[in-house]
Amino acid sequence: MAFELPELPYAYDSLAPYMSAETLEYHHDKHHKAYVDNGNKLAADAGMADLSLEDVVKKSFGTNQGLFNNSAQHYNHVHFWKWMKKGGGGNKLPGKLESAIASDLGGYDKFKADFIAAGTTQFGSGWAWVSVKDGKLEISKTPNGENPLVHGATPILGVDVWEHSYYIDYRNLRPKYLEAFVDNLINWDYVLERYEAATK
Repeated sequence: MAFELPELPYAYDSLAPYMSAETLEYHHDKHHKAYVDNGNKLAADAGMADLSLEDVVKKSFGTNQGLFNNSAQHYNHVHFWKWMKKGGGGNKLPGKLESAIASDLGGYDKFKADFIAAGTTQFGSGWAWVSVKDGKLEISKTPNGENPLVHGATPILGVDVWEHSYYIDYRNLRPKYLEAFVDNLINWDYVLERYEAATK
């Protein structure tokens, strides 16, 4: 299944001032496109071009670093764009999600603090996640393009802490970027959709 660069689900300037049009243009049009182009070539070379994206990510983990880096980053970004929306974020969550965060993560305020801490303390490039594992929510962080799929979990929310995701807008202030993401950008409807699919 060939990797394809998805259209952004909003205009480039829709997430401003929390994420600028310039950041989205570079991040989506250049960085994500490179993962797609490189991933397609490497998947074909590895004889994995017909597999689903999730299967390519899982099969290449620990066996084909180049393919894993590009396929995992493609997977991460396909969802990252949908995890944000204009007027998103904040603590007005769909009921089912609010209940799960209360029971599994200690409530919204603790989730926010722990999620921001995971992103802040990820040394170098990587991601912070909320995933479903064994029916429960958990917060984690991973280096580079690694994601919870390869650890037996299903990511329902992720935030990119590679510098290209925030440096134009926030320079070295990664915690400020993470706060803006949680408070103003998260598309809770898409998080709920992912949660419901992962807990069927």
